[in-house]
This record gives sequence, structure tokens and C-alpha cells, in this order.
Amino acid sequence: MIGAFTFNTSQRIVFENGAAERLAVHAAPFLGARPFLVTDPGIVSLGLHAPSEASMRAKGLALERFSDVVPDPPRVLVQQAVEAAQAHGATSIVGFGGGSSLDVAKLVALLLGSGEDLEEAWGINNAKGPRLPLVLVPTTAGTGSEVTPISIITVGEEEKRGVVSPYLLPDLAILDPQLTLGLPGPVTAATGIDAIVHAIEAYASKSANNNPVSRALAVEALRLLGANIETVVFSPGNLDARGAMLLGSMLAGMAFANSPVAAVHALAYPIGGTFHVPHGLSNALVLPHVLKFNNAVSAATYAEIAPEVFPALAEIEHHESRAEHFAHNLADLGARLGLETRLQDVGIFEHHLPKLARDAMKQTRLLVNNPRDLSEEDVLEIYRAAL
Repeated sequence: MIGAFTFNTSQRIVFENGAAERLAVHAAPFLGARPFLVTDPGIVSLGLHAPSEASMRAKGLALERFSDVVPDPPRVLVQQAVEAAQAHGATSIVGFGGGSSLDVAKLVALLLGSGEDLEEAWGINNAKGPRLPLVLVPTTAGTGSEVTPISIITVGEEEKRGVVSPYLLPDLAILDPQLTLGLPGPVTAATGIDAIVHAIEAYASKSANNNPVSRALAVEALRLLGANIETVVFSPGNLDARGAMLLGSMLAGMAFANSPVAAVHALAYPIGGTFHVPHGLSNALVLPHVLKFNNAVSAATYAEIAPEVFPALAEIEHHESRAEHFAHNLADLGARLGLETRLQDVGIFEHHLPKLARDAMKQTRLLVNNPRDLSEEDVLEIYRAAL
């Protein structure tokens, strides 16, 4: 019997090589006269934004750009972007870049459109809305932020805090594989692993809203990601593989937006917040060890999806053994892609672990979705295994 569930996603999705060059055409119903583009200095230095900006200016639109987004964006930066958009008289927000830029764009659209206080919007379904029209254009294949109702911001020195609300889903998501061609190998690898984590955790989530749609999307995401991640790292100009990764990332985003992620992300957030390790790499460092911990209750579930990433694992009949090999293969995949594989490789040692464990336990909105309950001591042991 299929239980009740709710499934939300972005209203419209355009997947097309060169779509960013035609942004003004695709997004015409949403932009208004004064669009406001949110991005980061890296995008600007590469000029990736230029064709999209040119398309809007060619339509006579009064475009303004905010390009100060940084990884793990702090709350003060969100406020700066809101003030700049307000001063511009923004009629719409265009998020252009990686997950950080898209997350900032979401909150700018929400806070300007609703006038609410961010302090009242933190958490799940606390945002009141409405928001300004919102268009999101990802330049990495990993976060899936263009189809998720989630924005993660750094509060204070280290704490990651989220706003989760359907109001953060955009009116339009534009997926242009050409935008991902220039991604460096380590970024391609880490963001690709991030997308794989999204699909795995969505499929196995203990959330009451884990549903057949999310699981089907997660399976297809894993198939695309598993078949193409090594190709895009070692043959970075392969546009077909880039497109497959971008689509896989989006499908994984759709899946976890409705069947939420769990302990891998809960343990990864303190690594990123305290040590400024990129989010995808933070996930990769703890992923195999969380799966091994969860295997006590989830081996059969992981065994179902393992062959989607590693087809050879279908030959292993017993689900306990297949799930164990799945965790090992994921660890080996990170190493083959050239990623750091141990916490000590990114400057994290035994004396750091108790604080990391305490901080991970604060991620209650994520931990409740994990297939197996975790104590602080369990989290500490997982970190130790990852050292």
C-alpha cells in the first residue's frame, strides 16, 4: 500500500545546451523590468554570466548584479544582497552559479517579496512568503539547489542554519550543460559526489514523506551519476557526460527536496562550517562511514541501489555483503577522482572530533531522517573511523 505524500518541485525546467544565452527569452514571463542577478566573483572572472546578462540587456531590461557571494555564505552577506536588490527596485531575482549563489538568491527573493524577518523564517515551513519572481541557473552539477526548497546559510562563526519552504522553489530553473564545462576536476568530483549523496539519502530516508516519486528519481539520478562521474573528471570536455551529470544532479535534488537527507549531511555540515571544507568534499569524507553504520538496519535498502552506481555489484547476491561493498566502492571512487579521503587530509584530528560531534547533533532536522538513530557517541565513532 502506498501511503500519503506530498511532492513539490520547480514550476518550470529548461534543459538545453546554450540555454543561458537565451535567458531573457526563457525567463520572459518572470523578469519584469528590473532583474537583479546574484552570483560570485569566480563566475564573473570566467565570464560565464556575460551571455545571460547580454540577453537581458538586449531586451531593454535594467539589470543590476550582486557578485559578492562566497562559499558557506554568512547571514550578513544575505542582508547586503537584500539591501542592494531593494535599492535597485528589483522586479525579479536571478541566481546564477553554484549552490551558495542559488541559496542567497532564494532568500533575497523571499525577504524582499515578503518583507519578513529572516529570524522568523529559519526552520521548516516557517517562511510566510510571498517572494519575488525567481529564476535559478546552476553552474555546477551537485547541489540540485535549482529544484529544492532549501537555503543553507552560515550563522555566527560556524553554525549552518536552513530555511525550508516551498516559497524557495523558483519559477524557472535553467540547466545549461555548457556552463559546467570549465569546472576544475576537484570541484567536478566533489559536487558529483554531493549529488550521489543526495540520491542515496533520499532513497533511504526515514522521513514520513519518503515516496515512490522521490525513490524513482533517486534511482535514475544514481544511474546517470554513476555512469558519468569519472568521465567528466578525466574527460572534462565531454558535453554529453556533463549534461548527464547536470540532469542527475537535478533529479537527485528533486528527490531529496521531498524525501530529506540525513546523517551524512548532518556530519558534513560541521566539517564545512568549522574547517571551511567544500560541502561536496565534506559529504564524501563521511559518506562511506555513515553507510557502514546504517547497514545494521539499511543493508537491504542500500543493496537495492548499489548496482545503479556500480553495476558489477549486482553479481553479489546477499544484500549485507552488497551493501558493505557499496560503502567500500564509494570510498574508492572518491580516491580515484583525486579527492581527499580522510579527515586528517583536510586538517582535522582527534582533538577536533568532540566538538564536531556536538555540532552534528544540533542538526536535528537532518538526523531525524536517518535510517538508524545516532547518539553523540555514535557520531564521534563515525568521525574517528573517517580520520
